[in-house]
Parts: sequence; C-alpha cells; structure tokens
Amino acid sequence: MGKIPQEPRDLSDLYDPTFVESKWRERWLVSETNSTDLAGAKKPFYALMMFPYPSAEGLHVGNLFAFTGNDIYARFQRLQGYDVFEPLGYDAFGIHSENYALKVGEHPSELIPNNIRNFRRQLERAGLMVDWRYTLSTTDPEYYKWTQWVFLQLLKQGLAYKKSAAVNWCPNDKTVLANEQVIAGACERCGAMVEQRQLEQWFFKISDYAPRLLSNLDRLDWSDSTRTAQRNWIGKSTGAEVEFRIEVDVAMSVKVFTTRPDTIFGATYLVLAPEHLLVDVVTTREEFDSVRAYRELTARQDLVSRKTSREKTGVFTGEYATNPATGQPIP
Repeated sequence: MGKIPQEPRDLSDLYDPTFVESKWRERWLVSETNSTDLAGAKKPFYALMMFPYPSAEGLHVGNLFAFTGNDIYARFQRLQGYDVFEPLGYDAFGIHSENYALKVGEHPSELIPNNIRNFRRQLERAGLMVDWRYTLSTTDPEYYKWTQWVFLQLLKQGLAYKKSAAVNWCPNDKTVLANEQVIAGACERCGAMVEQRQLEQWFFKISDYAPRLLSNLDRLDWSDSTRTAQRNWIGKSTGAEVEFRIEVDVAMSVKVFTTRPDTIFGATYLVLAPEHLLVDVVTTREEFDSVRAYRELTARQDLVSRKTSREKTGVFTGEYATNPATGQPIP
C-alpha cells in the first residue's frame, strides 16, 4: 500500500538562507575561492563594477541590483574556464560624501572609513565573488596622487584648460549642483530654487578626439544600437560657419554654426545667449532695463530647464545684425 501524499512543507522549512549562505561564505573564505592568482592566470578576465559611493547609512537596492548583474557575468566567465579577477573600490570624494557628512555632523575623514567598513560587510553578506585583497578608496593619497599626475600630463599637453561657464548653483547650500541634483528646478537636498552662475572651472578637450572615437566605433564588438547611441553622444555635426556682421561703435561679427547654410536666406533674427559677452556691447540704452530683467530671469533657471524648455523666449537688444545672404538688417 502506497504512502499517503504529504502536504508540501513551507518553503522556510526547506531553505534557511541564514544557515545556507553563512555556510558557503565561510567555505569560500577558507578555500580562497575568490582569490585570483594574477601572476599565474592563463585565461585572465577582469570584472570591474562601478565603485559605490560610501556616503550613506549603507547600500541601497540599486547598488545590489547593479553588483548582482556584474557578479553573475563574472561567475559565468569563471564557468567558462577564465581566471576571474573581481576587485572593488569606493568613490569617496564628491558631493554625495560631503552632503552625508554635513547631514550627520561628522568629519569625512572619520565618517568615510566607517561607511566603507559597513559597505564591505553588506557586500560580503551578498556573497559577491570579490577578491577582498584588492580594494581601494579614492580618498587614499596613494590613489589620488595618480589622478593628479594624469591631470598634470593633460595640462602640459594643452588638453586641460580653464574657462568661465554656467553652473547650477544652490543659494542656500552655496554649492554647485549636477543636473541630476536639480529636481523640478529645486535643490534635491534643501528645496531651494536653483540659479545659474558663471564660474571659472576646468574642462578637458575631449572634442579633439571626436574624429578618432567615431572612426573606431565600427571596430568594436558592440550592438548597432549601442554604436548609434555613442555616435549621437559624440555628436559630430557637418555644416558651415556663417558670419553675421554687427555695426556698433566698431565693426564686429558673430560666427554661427549651422548644418543648413542654405536656410540663411530665411533668417529673420539673430539670438545671443543671455550670458554671451557681446550682449553688453550690443544692448542700447533704451533696451538696457528689459535686457537686464531678462538676464536675471534666465539666471534663476537651472541648466536642465533651459535646455528642455520648448518655449523660446527673448528680448530685443536694440541693435541689428546683417544677414550675409540677403544683406538685410535683422534684430
């Protein structure tokens, strides 16, 4: 006589994650499963995930979502016979760490090491195959001295330069904000309305490498959609520069780049950005107040709003430029 089928037991009776996971973490640690022999690796594979910011009470779901994907791929490569090296670092500089230090009232030099220890504890519990012998923090002088060295080489070659440019500015926190930190025109931290300011800052001449980057895209084993996205991001445009003469106290001109020089015949006005240096030159006494008011208005907008707004606005400066195709004056 057969046995009477039993009701399935609760899943918690079959699998105890606390017991199972701790057992295997201990076994991996003892057997040095995730320690890679870099010198003797026959099929080395480098699996590096973007460094997390140790700037909060702990990791969030998005961190583990990203790390899990990288770890799955690294494990797959190990099963394919590769000697997988998966190190980890902590991006401890920047606005995130500064904000959190201000929030909890601790000095970053004390706060960040404590956060890193907590992050490591959480990542170890996640069972990632990280080789913990190889970790770093971007606040370590032994690390950032090389960042400084690279910058100096760029500066010597003329690839790093300084100029004034618009930034998002929080008047309450008195700090520059990335576009991602501006939510509906307000500072994500304090809620103050974000303004625009012109500040001196450093830039890299990435555009000097645009032709090389574009020509090498087809040599990469990437999907068509990814290569297209990269081409759009690099943003090469083919067109011509057209000069519009302006007659003020002295003759001067404004160079305009266009991908459609054939449409210059239909140009009916010339637009200058509110922060353009020539605005002060071409603004007449009669239009001074309206131009100043407009510049103050746009300065209260964040950079994202200015780029994404579909409504185009402006005011007359009082001067005229000459359409080079028709010879007619345009405001």
